[in-house]
Amino acid sequence: DRVVFYQPRQTGMSALPSCILFQTSLTMTDSATSGVTSIEITTREPYAEGRSFEGVGPYERLRGIVHFAVDPRAEINSRIVDLELAPRNDDGQVEFRADLEILAPQDLANANGTLWYDVNNRGRKLGMDLFKDGGDEFMMRKGYIVVWSGWIAELLPGEERLRLEAPVACDENGPLIDTYRMELIVDEPIDRYSVSSRPAHGAYPPTAHGLETATLTRRLNEPDEREPVPRDQWQIEVTPFDDEGELRTLPEVDLVMPAGLEPGTIYELIYEAEGSVVQGIGMAGIRDLISFFKHDSSDRNPLRLDDGSPVAKRAIGFGASQSGRLLRTMLYEGLNVDTQGRIVFDGLMPHVAGCGLGFFNHRFASPTRYATQFGDHLFPADLFPFAYGPQDDPLTKRRDGILDRPRETDSVPKIMHTQTSVEYWNRAGSLVHTDPLGQRDIEIPDEVRVYAIGGAQHGPGEGVLTPLEPGEIEEGQLSINPTDYRPFLRGLLTALDAWIRDDTEPPASRYPRLANETLVGWQEQSIGWQAVPGVRFSTVIHEPALIDFGEEFAATQRVMLHPPRQVGAYRALVAACGEDNNERGMLLVPAVAVPLATFTGWNPRHPNTGSPNNLTRLRGGHIAFAKTKAEREQAGDPRKSIGERYESFEDYRGRYEAAARKLVEERYLLEEDVAHVLNLADAHRDLF
Repeated sequence: DRVVFYQPRQTGMSALPSCILFQTSLTMTDSATSGVTSIEITTREPYAEGRSFEGVGPYERLRGIVHFAVDPRAEINSRIVDLELAPRNDDGQVEFRADLEILAPQDLANANGTLWYDVNNRGRKLGMDLFKDGGDEFMMRKGYIVVWSGWIAELLPGEERLRLEAPVACDENGPLIDTYRMELIVDEPIDRYSVSSRPAHGAYPPTAHGLETATLTRRLNEPDEREPVPRDQWQIEVTPFDDEGELRTLPEVDLVMPAGLEPGTIYELIYEAEGSVVQGIGMAGIRDLISFFKHDSSDRNPLRLDDGSPVAKRAIGFGASQSGRLLRTMLYEGLNVDTQGRIVFDGLMPHVAGCGLGFFNHRFASPTRYATQFGDHLFPADLFPFAYGPQDDPLTKRRDGILDRPRETDSVPKIMHTQTSVEYWNRAGSLVHTDPLGQRDIEIPDEVRVYAIGGAQHGPGEGVLTPLEPGEIEEGQLSINPTDYRPFLRGLLTALDAWIRDDTEPPASRYPRLANETLVGWQEQSIGWQAVPGVRFSTVIHEPALIDFGEEFAATQRVMLHPPRQVGAYRALVAACGEDNNERGMLLVPAVAVPLATFTGWNPRHPNTGSPNNLTRLRGGHIAFAKTKAEREQAGDPRKSIGERYESFEDYRGRYEAAARKLVEERYLLEEDVAHVLNLADAHRDLF
């Protein structure tokens, strides 16, 4: 099924969505209509085997396809890159469609009135897991309506991934052709790897000329000189996409190297590609879908009550990592207002997004890319503006802010920006609340709260210290960071909902600041780190680059320089350390506030995965305290032992519970979650 030699114009058109308008059965009510044109529900089934949730009753799961049409001439759509080059129907509209999934009470009258939209992460529905405690169904217990839809056009079918079928941008010669650049890094020897650098992701296929002229280079570190890889050592393979019965997305494209790709090496592949999709249209789809559910009273809306009124009175958007960057990008592009001038999302929770936007609304966009210290550093992901309020950029001399366009249309939502220690090291999270050069704290807009969760990594842990066994191969040199911050998300979502419903003041922002010296330079001597035997402190950090993408980039979002050139850098800062090397100035779960270890937001790559001087992607670590003073002194560890900190397990647990109760008083934590966090304390009884 794979083809090594690929001729898109003659034999491979099934690998590429066509420029010809894909005909569907939808009909337009009139030529001025834009937005959701129809919803096709394909399956309807009980959720959780028909389990009934107290006060709400059973839920049901609806799956199907949502059809859209947008007007490329409308001002509201003017910032969607290349929309004017997409095929149009007879009414001058651009049509597209996406997968749709809904969880809603069978009796919609029992819903709490808030629609919670989870921006899927690379097609995966991850958001609800961040609000769960084991088998607990928080969203269902609270009566939320949960919605997902496809917004990424590069995902391959399978495993219930939610996909977008986006139109192809075309000129008079057919699908657009341009230079395309990819980076690949592997952690173990392998002879085949997706050029998208992700499993189950497609990529733009090469033209015949692109196959002949493609180049591959390698380097060990981001700034190193690129070393060409001889052409006879590798090839590009394209698997044409079988679109029968499926939403059309990009085909699978692999780099094949029989001798094997080496772990910890940055491979850069550049070739001429064709078929740029209008990826930014995915944001318009989210906008129009949420507006439809909130306002459409026709029988097309599956979320309407018996009297015809929509059940969704409010909408909260949640997105983790890539998905949080998508929400920030939607805001920045002014897409939180619908075609009637109404606000779309009343509240947003961009989670672990760091300072970034994304490669979401560009010609030949690659939504899965995000800039890191080690890989993908020169992709258009972490670009100014970083902060919500307006700022002056001393490098570009621009003034801009993420909320500038929403202010013009009165569509600024209530925002809770949450991030962990890892985002400060790997995603330059400090730039959300400092100036671009990290010289001063900035004013946070009234509609925004920032919560920095200390001693935690990008994805939550299970709350139990698990040491790295001798000889065990992990992604990083430190044992994995176990901090479970999910109770904070439940508490903050509850507070956000109340903030939207009746303007109840949310918990105060909590993040490190220059003014009180809890936000400092990241070097070991600046942070206040006490050296621990056997632990190598990080010697690198991710700082966003000022990048030259070519003369046309600012006006067209088209990358013309391959590879791009770094011409400057912004400054990232991190939280200062206390006497036990744990962070100060952050929002701390009880396990970090009353610690049994040091919890880091950095973790160097393991030597077995290559490039041990660079950081793992989005991983933190932990360094356990010695049990006794004697063990500590024998190891030369400057941090107090467990026995020196706590008189007994009961003493430890009492302090732990007091920390939890204080968080409940401050409304970061729900009373119902106290038992959960105390269970995590009980799991460590054997350390005393």
